Amino acid sequence: MRREIAFLKKEIQGKINRITDQEELKQVRIEFLGRRQGKLTSLLKQLVDLPLKERPELGKLINDLKSYVQEVLDKKEKVINEEKNIEEVDITLPGKRPFLGGLHPLTQILQEIKRIFATLGFEVVRGPEIETEYYNFEALNMPKFHPARDEQDSFYLSKTHLLRTQTSPVQIRVMEQQTPPVRVIAPGKCYRRDAIDASHYPMFHQVEGLAIDKGMAFSDLKGTLTYFVHQMFGPNRELRFRPSFFPFTEPSAEIDISCAICRGKGCRVCSGKGWLEILGAGMVDPEVFKKVNYDPEQYQGFAFGMGVERICMLKYGVDDIRHFFQNDLRFLRQF
Repeated sequence: MRREIAFLKKEIQGKINRITDQEELKQVRIEFLGRRQGKLTSLLKQLVDLPLKERPELGKLINDLKSYVQEVLDKKEKVINEEKNIEEVDITLPGKRPFLGGLHPLTQILQEIKRIFATLGFEVVRGPEIETEYYNFEALNMPKFHPARDEQDSFYLSKTHLLRTQTSPVQIRVMEQQTPPVRVIAPGKCYRRDAIDASHYPMFHQVEGLAIDKGMAFSDLKGTLTYFVHQMFGPNRELRFRPSFFPFTEPSAEIDISCAICRGKGCRVCSGKGWLEILGAGMVDPEVFKKVNYDPEQYQGFAFGMGVERICMLKYGVDDIRHFFQNDLRFLRQF
């Protein structure tokens, strides 16, 4: 009987490979597992004619074979069903165009900012996101215990290193390595300990700009930023320069643009003021020039800084900065 069991196992293995449809599978299942005349059923019936000592061992072999046959037949049935459900492909039909993702709105705005300033001769430069206190503060005219350091509330990694709070340190690095004239923009990520709300996020994107040459004046700064605003928001946008203070520029100003919703009349978006703040700027402080061995009597320059998220929110009417970081396709597909 052991030979019969081994022979049946080889026989089922051979037949499984030749089965092509459900009808053939059904016939093989009846042939081996049928309750009345199935080959395995017949073997079980023959056990009663064997000596008692041999019955347990042979019975186990037959039951193991029965389980094996059931398993391979079930697998074959699954394969047949899967092949049956495969759609036939008509190669003469036009293909289905795959869905392609798009650029993130922040990436789109950043590329547009770089394009606009490139037309004015500005070069794109980058620097490290982990900075020293010297480049992030002291070289920018913010010595220890300067109140502006508290306003930026930094992420310190050690006593001397931190995640940069602005991309202005890149300007210092450029001035250390390059003699005037200088005309660069420095885009990149910045980090501050801001509580997350509709207008603040602990990680954000910034673009700093710097232009240095002989005989530069505040009028050059105004002309540059006016050109930028009109290119980004349209030629009908008005600008307003308000006096302000930044440690590394003097004089300094904050720049507002007219509200696109109310056109300067006042609404909820602009809090009734008719204006929306867009960036900060000013003439480079002579103390900063001294740090990089520039002669402030010979060279003058201006610097400006803007938040990419802020520009994007103003351009597209986005009311919550958190939308940019939540990866909600309902939001992203609008761009």
